[in-house]
Amino acid sequence: MDFGLVLQTDPPASEVVGLMRRAERNGFRYGWTFDSAVLWQEPFVIYSRILEHTTKLHIGPMVTNPGTRTWEVTASTFATLNDMYGNRTVCGIGRGDSAMRVAGRRPNTLARLGEAIGVIRDLAEGREAVVDGNPIRIPWVKNGKLPVWMAAYGPKALALAGQKADGFILQLADPFLTEWMVKAVRQAATDAGRDPDALTICVAAPAYVGDDLAHAREQCRWFGGMVGNHVADLVEKYGEHSGMVPEELTAYIKDRHGYDYSHHGRADNPSTDFVPDEIVDRFCLLGPAEAHVEKLRRLRDMGVDQFAVYAMHDAKEATIDAYGSDVIPALGPA
Repeated sequence: MDFGLVLQTDPPASEVVGLMRRAERNGFRYGWTFDSAVLWQEPFVIYSRILEHTTKLHIGPMVTNPGTRTWEVTASTFATLNDMYGNRTVCGIGRGDSAMRVAGRRPNTLARLGEAIGVIRDLAEGREAVVDGNPIRIPWVKNGKLPVWMAAYGPKALALAGQKADGFILQLADPFLTEWMVKAVRQAATDAGRDPDALTICVAAPAYVGDDLAHAREQCRWFGGMVGNHVADLVEKYGEHSGMVPEELTAYIKDRHGYDYSHHGRADNPSTDFVPDEIVDRFCLLGPAEAHVEKLRRLRDMGVDQFAVYAMHDAKEATIDAYGSDVIPALGPA
């Protein structure tokens, strides 16, 4: 199993770079950041510094979207980083939550997202693609490689990930829901004539190593609120009891009342009082290192290839170090 670190690009950028370097020293192989231009600093500028100050870490957004940048700009940015640092980027992409809504826009449609996945990958790898009806190619790309991993929750998005993406990002670590969603993605890949085992499966969630479970829950409760945004979209689209989405995912948002994006991804988020302890425990990894290893073994046995640690709490360094000393050696690649 590979491990990634997920950060927000809060200033100063030097701290983001420092934490990514710390993660690489501790055996993490991937570094991810949020991508929301209004809420945080521009990640692609910071990626250049991270890549310069690491040797093996693969870097990318978790996640970007097809709406805040034109597709040729996104592709060219990835291709430039790959040309400078040797194909060490991954494009995590989704419909767009905070990046779009904070700017007053709705998330992108799945049709637009599916088209963008192919275009961005083709352009970044040097192939011709059609953008707004015009065939274009980036002529200076040589031997470029850009895996595109798609974030998804609902049945149509899961199907699209299986049909189009190189990898699937699931932003929660509940074993029941992970098993259900991974099966759906792989079945869609099979139905599309693709090799389902060729898709990389990445689970991303907060991890907090320590014995004070009550404190860890309060530091990570924000995550249930963030996931709740996506669940609310699914309930609006499919209905609460449609059978299209597991009730284990939809039931907890009944008492949800709006969401303040100015606290998005923050431990002090006031919009998460509806999230019960049970959901925090199910969606996140909390407790001593042994509990993390036990849950991650279950996820690995379900086919999860990478666990990406959301480190948006008051113990970033301690969690990175604990994973390096106790968790990654137990589960990481030989």
